[in-house]
Amino acid sequence: MSDAPLTDRGSAPADRSASSAAFSPLYQQIKGLLLQSLDRGEWKPGESIPSELELAARFQVSQGTVRKAIDELASENLLLRRQGKGTFVATHHEAKVRFRFLRLAPDDGKQSVSGSRILDCRRVKAPADISTLLELRSGEAVVNMRRLLTFDQTATILDDIWLPGAVFRGLTAESLGRYRGPLYGLFESEYGVSMVRAEEKIKAVSASDDQARLLQVAPGSALLQVERVSYTYGDRPMEVRRGLYVTERFHYRNSLN
Repeated sequence: MSDAPLTDRGSAPADRSASSAAFSPLYQQIKGLLLQSLDRGEWKPGESIPSELELAARFQVSQGTVRKAIDELASENLLLRRQGKGTFVATHHEAKVRFRFLRLAPDDGKQSVSGSRILDCRRVKAPADISTLLELRSGEAVVNMRRLLTFDQTATILDDIWLPGAVFRGLTAESLGRYRGPLYGLFESEYGVSMVRAEEKIKAVSASDDQARLLQVAPGSALLQVERVSYTYGDRPMEVRRGLYVTERFHYRNSLN
């Protein structure tokens, strides 16, 4: 889909066979064009996008159509509205966006102080299952890191993370050790990769001796395993993350619509 003018008509474009977008509502087509601009980096994370009036003129549609497209992108945390300031591209450096993929919540509802420690980071040949999930060719390199997350200084999550090696060149244990912000914020600012959605699989597992040692629990303790595949624009997979969660004081929370 290009930035060609669109019309606010209820009917689909004349050539119905040209694209499946012909059958989608007009605001969805505008949403697709906005996503293309975000993917191309026309507006960077944290930057403001043009006003609704400017975008309506650009796409030759009504302001209401643009507003509906932006509303959807805002509900998906890809854009952020700021009263009196405009609409901005979401960034993982913002508190509202930073933890949107982390669904672990304290049982007592109190805010915990989080900490992160990188245990290992190296370039390796991608295991077959990781290659499949990241849509890589067999044998391609990946960056594999292991990270321990603490809450109120208590070990709570052990993450094993795989990233496409060609995209994350230069990511090392040393560079991670110097960084103090959110991991997705680093991916965004240093590698131009914004994680915009994720899919997860969850199951109960027992802690191995090594996992139990790192998480400071007894071997064989029940853990929650969360496998997440995170995607950037265009539904391109950019991360596989397998986390082991200690849930003695926490629960996994999700909203179903």
